[in-house]
Amino acid sequence: MNFEDFISGKQRWLGENGPESEFVFSSRVRVARNLADFPFPNKATAAEKREIMDRILAAVKSVPRLRRCSVFRIEDLKEIDRQLLVERYLISRELAAKKSGSAVVIDSRGVVTIMVNEEDHIRMQALLSGLRLRECWEIISQLDDELECQLGFAFSPKYGYLTACPTNVGTGIRVSAMLHLAGVIFSKQIEQVLQAVARLHLAVRGIYGEGSESFGNLFQVSNQVTLGKTEEEIIGLLEKVVRQIVETERNARKSLLKTGADLLYDRVGRAYGILSNAHVITSREAIDLLSMLRMGVDLRIVTNLEREAINELFVLTQPAHLQKANGKELDAVSRDIERGNLLRSRLIKETQ
Repeated sequence: MNFEDFISGKQRWLGENGPESEFVFSSRVRVARNLADFPFPNKATAAEKREIMDRILAAVKSVPRLRRCSVFRIEDLKEIDRQLLVERYLISRELAAKKSGSAVVIDSRGVVTIMVNEEDHIRMQALLSGLRLRECWEIISQLDDELECQLGFAFSPKYGYLTACPTNVGTGIRVSAMLHLAGVIFSKQIEQVLQAVARLHLAVRGIYGEGSESFGNLFQVSNQVTLGKTEEEIIGLLEKVVRQIVETERNARKSLLKTGADLLYDRVGRAYGILSNAHVITSREAIDLLSMLRMGVDLRIVTNLEREAINELFVLTQPAHLQKANGKELDAVSRDIERGNLLRSRLIKETQ
């Protein structure tokens, strides 16, 4: 499948309502693996990276789940297309910056992604809507077994799977959930939540992972420790913490409806008014307002919109998506104008 056909398709995690999807935007499980016979990507030569890539892509073809996958070599993609994949949470910003010898494999529904020669030789992830960490792990565990039989991963009996970054040594697993915490933010409880998470040695990051800013009331919670714990222990801890945060968010929203309904309705109404009428709007403002509108939809303050439509707008209003839709590069002001056009037309269409 060529890139244009791929991006025109729907991503499963955006169009589904998984468990607790009012509060959990998505669940993701990612594992890092390296081929035993080659140096890590940061030490490999250009020729070695190409050989690593060729071996991995050949192995991928024999995996049943990936028979209808799309394979894109990073050097063949335009810069805007790389950024588009970042905005869809399918590749990292680090992979988008790579050149020769790197690639990405994506299954037909955007659930499974394999990044080749990012920080490690292989970084495979499963991404699903709602709180579905165990389902993500089942997908990745099977895929991991199938690829390991063919490729032979670097493994130490003492330390576990070997990775380029010491923090990933052991299981090599990163488990994360993207949470929509508009109620906690609105009621000024976010600091208590963040402190409680930190005490459990979990990380809280922005919407694009490590080093990214948090906006739109979206927070990514993930494990930091991979050594000395099993995959089940890591998933169990994160799931328990996410459920506790979800309960805090649910209670915050209930409290807002009881004691601050007028202010809440006003904020949601203003968000809808600006989004459906603005002619120039920045990415940051759009996401913050979409976040408030999404909570309004979930609380049935807004009854003529669906959550899936808001989820899609979170992605479609990002810079690369706007430029791709317009078929040309746009400066910041032009993007803000096109973002306003998109929001007005989509909200009118969705509410008719």
